[in-house]
Amino acid sequence: MECRMAWGKLNPCYQDAVAIRKAVFINEEGIDPKDELDGTDEDKMHYVGYVDDQPVTTARIDMLAGNRVKIQRVATVASARHHGYAGQLIKQIIGDAQRSDVAHIELDAQLPAIAFYQELGFEPVGEPFEEAGIQHRTMRYKAAQ
Repeated sequence: MECRMAWGKLNPCYQDAVAIRKAVFINEEGIDPKDELDGTDEDKMHYVGYVDDQPVTTARIDMLAGNRVKIQRVATVASARHHGYAGQLIKQIIGDAQRSDVAHIELDAQLPAIAFYQELGFEPVGEPFEEAGIQHRTMRYKAAQ
């Protein structure tokens, strides 16, 4: 899998990321487009994983105060699931963050995905909460604390 990334919205990588997010979050999970396309993509880094030049997985990165990174909008198209692509993408993001001396990496995982993120080195913190009608839990990358 090839990973590409780009800041903001004016690039092909972003268009591929949005196509994956629409397919997964809006069409499959029924999330309101206003919640998914929240108007903040311009200020984020978008990662997309490609297999045979086709976009299959994506994540959005938010740079937070205090040299922290929040991984958001992790999604993989249905036909590419269970091949390890999202895990590869998350590992790429973690590596990039560590090379940039990021102090702290976190994400808000949907409850069914907690075990997936734990395998990648994240630990749950705090209590579950609801976002866009779906239960989530904040997780932190333990090696980056």
